[in-house]
Amino acid sequence: MPSERQTLLTSYLQRILTAKVYDVARETELDPARSLSARLGNQVLLKREDNQPVFSFKLRGAYNKMAHLTAEQLARGVICASAGNHAQGVALGSKRLGCRAVIVMPETTPRVKVDAVRALGGEVVLVGESYNDAYDHAMQLAEVEGLTFVHPFDDPLVIAGQGTIGMEILRQHQGPIDAVFVAIGGGGLISGVAAYLKAVRPEIRVIGVQTVDSDAMLQSVRAGHRVRLNDVGLFADGTAVKFVGEETFRVARELVDEFIVVDTDAVCAAMKDVFQDTRAILEPSGALSVAAVKQYVAREGCTGKTFVAITCGANMNFDRLRFVAERADVGEEREALFAVTIPEERGSFKRFCELIGPRSVTEFNYRISDERRAHIFVGLSTSRRGESAQIGDLFATQGFAALDLTHDELAKAHLRHLVGGRSDLAVNERLFRFVFPERPGALMRFLSSMHPDWNISLFHYRNQGADYGRILVGIQVPDADGSAFQQFLDTLAYPCVDETDNPVYRLFLR
Repeated sequence: MPSERQTLLTSYLQRILTAKVYDVARETELDPARSLSARLGNQVLLKREDNQPVFSFKLRGAYNKMAHLTAEQLARGVICASAGNHAQGVALGSKRLGCRAVIVMPETTPRVKVDAVRALGGEVVLVGESYNDAYDHAMQLAEVEGLTFVHPFDDPLVIAGQGTIGMEILRQHQGPIDAVFVAIGGGGLISGVAAYLKAVRPEIRVIGVQTVDSDAMLQSVRAGHRVRLNDVGLFADGTAVKFVGEETFRVARELVDEFIVVDTDAVCAAMKDVFQDTRAILEPSGALSVAAVKQYVAREGCTGKTFVAITCGANMNFDRLRFVAERADVGEEREALFAVTIPEERGSFKRFCELIGPRSVTEFNYRISDERRAHIFVGLSTSRRGESAQIGDLFATQGFAALDLTHDELAKAHLRHLVGGRSDLAVNERLFRFVFPERPGALMRFLSSMHPDWNISLFHYRNQGADYGRILVGIQVPDADGSAFQQFLDTLAYPCVDETDNPVYRLFLR
């Protein structure tokens, strides 16, 4: 008599082999991530579901479910709840099948996803802050209007549609595969992929990936029953699910080998890695699998293995790229952040910069506030993980008290953007914006050119990856030194703008 596991595998294998997905979906590429592979010492293959017509895998499961509906059900129409990607799949499927589609989405859904659903003809209803809020409202509408609910993950037909990704992976790469990494929201994708892989190639490890603030599946598997989260993080909105499905929990608990959780900075770094290899910009949820591959390799210390990461979506709100770029280097630990205390005396700023030596300064924030001590926020480029601790020790040996902020969320999200406020000590202050070539030594040239009697009272700089850097500097210049200061500016030859009379400066800083 077959075991429960074998029965599960047999039933899903049949559903996946007979799934109807290719009327709307395409077989996506299995691309090598060459730069990332070389850096990790393992072959990393990207299953490019971000290249689907709706830039996500979700149309596979949605269409497979809808293609199995009766003519009467299609005539009444369908409804779904989704953070965006499943919504686009349902909208595209309904357009193909010629039926009405009502899409209930959380109010937090990125605008790019809402606009995409409307462009496909979906009737969008925005409700609540998370998927579960949208789900409750969609179920009410389904009952009132007689619509058929198309679940984003907790349906065997939806799961089977997603499972066709596993089928394609094995067809495209018939050599050894050590593990496949799959992002988890509600669990539909990993359930389908795991069902196919374990039925055909059971030696391949299936590793689920969630964010540290949206790990409902991991908590459920550990508890032995479905756990409902009170809140979920919204950065990776595509996987922000408070309560996983009953069927997906049953399948994942039985078939998934391991779960890995990753944080926001690691996801941002993974998005950058994929961009460097493919020039594609993934959404955060689409990069979870890549972040987990890196974390797994670092933990296991393995080389020569073959890993597949499913890049499951690219519905990225363009405005969020600012945040991603800011956090990517910290996620890769290519930048260390510190709060450093130095003596408030002329020359100490320059002495501190000399101590930094050949390291690139990625950020520098300072505002005069105390007659004896100066507190500065500084970012420095690093070349390897764990280097921030060594830099902190170097500061301490030279008499500069330093607090390592590399992993401090308050510092990374807010403090780095604060220059300071008004200061009674900033007498005779003049404010300038400078533009200078972004190359080693430019900052030291600026400091070395200054007259020793002129004190820097404000400094703000952030490397934005451009060829030219921009700094905001407050310099205390006595009125009698006006001509000498002008000569300093002319000799420096950096383009600058005098902002001393800017009303914003006078309102917030002077």
